[in-house]
Amino acid sequence: MGKLVNLNKFRKRKARVEKERQTETNRRLHGRTKAERAQDLLRKRKLETQVDGARLEPPKEPEE
Repeated sequence: MGKLVNLNKFRKRKARVEKERQTETNRRLHGRTKAERAQDLLRKRKLETQVDGARLEPPKEPEE
């Protein structure tokens, strides 16, 4: 006689594995620490100030 398998447990285990796989994908795509985000923001601001400082003429104000 063959081994009995509880299909509910099988389905739950399969769903749990799939959820973990999706979670890992999301972590890789979106997961950054607060320090990493702050460092990127600091780099962006520093680059903007360098670019603004290198302008030959001041930016024109938009007319209304």
